[in-house]
Amino acid sequence: MNTHSYPAKEFFSGIVQTYHKDYDVTLPIFYYDAAAFSGIFTAPTCRVKAYMPFPGITPLEIFPGRSLIAVSAFEYRDTDIAPYNEFSVAALVAFPSRQITGLSLAAQLLRNRLKIVILSLPVTSERARKGGVEMGGYPKFLADIEFSEKAGKRVCVVSTSGNRLLTFHGGIIPRKKGPSSHVKIFTTVQGTPMGANLYLNQLEFAQTSGWGKCGLDLGRGHALCDILADLQLGKNPLVYQFCPKYEAILFNTKNLMDI
Repeated sequence: MNTHSYPAKEFFSGIVQTYHKDYDVTLPIFYYDAAAFSGIFTAPTCRVKAYMPFPGITPLEIFPGRSLIAVSAFEYRDTDIAPYNEFSVAALVAFPSRQITGLSLAAQLLRNRLKIVILSLPVTSERARKGGVEMGGYPKFLADIEFSEKAGKRVCVVSTSGNRLLTFHGGIIPRKKGPSSHVKIFTTVQGTPMGANLYLNQLEFAQTSGWGKCGLDLGRGHALCDILADLQLGKNPLVYQFCPKYEAILFNTKNLMDI
């Protein structure tokens, strides 16, 4: 059972958590101290469509034929399920599927309310993997995810059994207090369309053009590498986000009618 003694904070106040013994997790999960950096790349919409989990959900287009993929590295330093690291490949989506190219994306960004489908999600914790896969339908698998700092950049290396899958790096840039954000995550559990809500309080945040600010170097020999290669990402990200300190609340996955 969770016995976390972290001091109460306004961001987490007023939220009831429920303990699930089979997975040794309280839901929603509180992330008290986390860091992340992300690159948002364009990709051919025809490629991204193949990864949509159920009918009625479509890739969010920035202009006709080009959709957006967010590549992100996470360090969860203090959470209800112990520290762990994570790497995410996610498509920005529209649901319901009707959208106005460019304008629908702008609306999500201006409101800080994004909708995503996660395509791959390696993690360093079996506790996080098991609950995420079985309860949430997330495409998680165990991997080694290591962070370092070199020449003014954060560097994330993802590997399995000594085989490097990818290296992702992002610049350490000036930041300030960022906006609160709401991310709606769509997935499936046993073939049933589901959704979950993720809320972020970005204590330190910066966003800038991705040109020269971050980069991705792919390896081979794993489904994660195959997915990223198949997506045919643009060479340079459109946007780079650096968030070295934030808090988050991940709610449990529910049927779409209930979110």
